[in-house]
Amino acid sequence: MSITALDGKRFAEMVIQGANHLSANAKMVDALNVFPVPDGDTGTNMNLSMTSGAKEVRNNVQEHIGKVGVALSKGLLMGARGNSGVILSQLFRGFAKAVETKPYISGKDFAQALESGVETAYKAVMKPVEGTILTVAKDSAKKGVQAAQKTDDVITIMEEVLKEAKASLKRTPDLLPVLKEVGVVDSGGQGLVFVYEGFLAELKGEKLPDSPAALPSMDEMVNAEHHKSIQGHINTEDIVFGYCTEFMVKFESDKAVKHPFKEEVFRTDLSKLGDSLLVIADEELVKVHIHSEKPGEVLTYGQRYGSLINMKIENMRQQHSNIVGETHTPLVSDKQNIQKEKSEFGIVTVSMGSGIAELFKSIGANAVIEGGQTMNPSTEDIVKAVKEVNAKKVYILPNNKNIIMAAQQAADITEEDIYVIPSKTVPQGLAALLAFNPSTDAETNNTAMQDAMQHVKTGQITFAVRDTQIDGLEIEKDDFMGIAEGEIIVKNKGKIKAAEELLVKMLDDDSEILTILYGEDVTEAEVKMLAEYVKGQYPDVEIEIHYGAQPLYSFIFSIE
Repeated sequence: MSITALDGKRFAEMVIQGANHLSANAKMVDALNVFPVPDGDTGTNMNLSMTSGAKEVRNNVQEHIGKVGVALSKGLLMGARGNSGVILSQLFRGFAKAVETKPYISGKDFAQALESGVETAYKAVMKPVEGTILTVAKDSAKKGVQAAQKTDDVITIMEEVLKEAKASLKRTPDLLPVLKEVGVVDSGGQGLVFVYEGFLAELKGEKLPDSPAALPSMDEMVNAEHHKSIQGHINTEDIVFGYCTEFMVKFESDKAVKHPFKEEVFRTDLSKLGDSLLVIADEELVKVHIHSEKPGEVLTYGQRYGSLINMKIENMRQQHSNIVGETHTPLVSDKQNIQKEKSEFGIVTVSMGSGIAELFKSIGANAVIEGGQTMNPSTEDIVKAVKEVNAKKVYILPNNKNIIMAAQQAADITEEDIYVIPSKTVPQGLAALLAFNPSTDAETNNTAMQDAMQHVKTGQITFAVRDTQIDGLEIEKDDFMGIAEGEIIVKNKGKIKAAEELLVKMLDDDSEILTILYGEDVTEAEVKMLAEYVKGQYPDVEIEIHYGAQPLYSFIFSIE
């Protein structure tokens, strides 16, 4: 059997089987992780990315391979997560560009498209590192081009591509010392091999098993020491840029007048704010992944070009510390044989800052999802957190009105008894969690937690991203706005002045406790100044101060 003309329908099936095979082995890829999370969840990130691409392909199956390639590229771009997921999206973005005008492609076209994908991916990475998925993609594409000089059979070329991908994967520890140090191959490269295995199986009319594939090299490379997390080979204090920041900018024509988008300039400017930078752009938007110490500055820069969407910020130091603090982290083979007994209750909450996350944990949250305003976690994110909690009854605190529906959807598709407490703000979530009593029954807790939310008022200070007029207020871009219970009621050029004016309108004779959660853009001196003002104006109000480390919102106030 040979294939010398590859059309869109056959390519769509290749993509779908590649995505399915990666999905079946995502945990295996996760087990190979070396670098600090969240980029450490390589298998999960690649799986979610490829699944998004495959979903778009399923909705656009047709004979024209160029159009199927465009669908794959778009789906991957929108769903890309983490370094490896973004690089995967770039590999197929370049592939799609190479075939977009063609109704079908030859074996030579296929090989050249793979090579075009490699070129695109390397351009997207500010400082490419060899010994990673990039190397595996480059080596295997080069082999494909060589094979295409001797045959036009897509199957034979794909066989050579996969063979070289596996060989290149085995060589990754020789190129990246940290891989050799911990005794594993590159996780992103392994993920790409799984995708290519799916491609070849479909071309040959074979179906791969849904269960995880065996990796003999793991037995050879992983020894007893790896029953400890391989993250232990990296010190938390060695993480220079602590926040993994991902977001997309939807271009806006009015902003383009002052800040016309130029990808190279954009990439160069952002490179000054962190490392592990990836920038992907098309005509409508740009997607960014960066490790930065000041994610707020990164987001502010991005806003020059348009509106921010699909934002996610995660504290890598916190997650890395959690991992290395465990005395035993079983590998995938261990996990499959362990059935932990479910606890009676579990609590999942959403946090928009590392300090707020720690606060939730300190008062009883079992799992904290990084997210919040403009950083809404998906239903899949919430389901994953529910599973990790491993409890019979789980309470979900969304802490944002835009996350409540996703939480309810997660409740509908999980086997556990889920109680969605419809908290719309962080203060509401904190109040609800404090009302939880593990010694009472589930329904009583549900009622008590929802009731507790009604006795707290929420205030927020953030900045305006454009000029606007609302509720009689003339707001100019970069003004600080005071928001009370979801409504903008004050604005000021000064951050602290805006906070003072907001509190004057929110505090009254019934106010007893003011909790101040200050964000990453606020100094301790500014917090002290604000606290002194409140003490002077409202001496009977008790003040609690916590560093929330939240982006975008300078202050979050809880008034009881």
